[in-house]
Amino acid sequence: MATTDEDVRPDPGGGGAAFLLAQLGAHAATRFARRIASLDLTPAQAGLLRLLAANPGRSQRELADQLGMPPSRFVPFADKLEERKLIERRRNPTDRRLYALHLTDQGSELLAGLRTAGMAHEQEICQALSPQEHRQLAALLRRIAEQQELAPGVHPGYRTLQSGKPGKTGTAGTAGTAGTAGELGT
Repeated sequence: MATTDEDVRPDPGGGGAAFLLAQLGAHAATRFARRIASLDLTPAQAGLLRLLAANPGRSQRELADQLGMPPSRFVPFADKLEERKLIERRRNPTDRRLYALHLTDQGSELLAGLRTAGMAHEQEICQALSPQEHRQLAALLRRIAEQQELAPGVHPGYRTLQSGKPGKTGTAGTAGTAGTAGELGT
């Protein structure tokens, strides 16, 4: 359903819906990053763990494609999680040129902590809403995301993820920061 300038006039003091989405998104992303910092994870790493739990055994190439990341950036990104023994690469039994990625037991344990953090984050951010309003908001946001052709459950920040140091815009510290309970598989 298309809207025209006449249909939507942003509140001069508070901005329009797009501004509020950006404002709340940035706020929620920052809060989530702080919440999971105690787990020694970036939001992007949390997102990859969630993705591997839902899709074990996928190749690095498939995961990079799903996240919209160049494979050359994905490999060092995954290396950091492998060094921490949270994921492991196994030779693909049907094509030995490929590696299949899997969560380790340690990665699965950490994912349980991420789910708890994600649920608490979701409750904190949406505490002003009734349960019905919360469900309605989520449904409306899913509809907008679909119309904008965003991949479900994949933060668009992965496209600009760099293998460099966390904390800079477009780096491992910021991509995937909208890792709420819904994104963490809860």
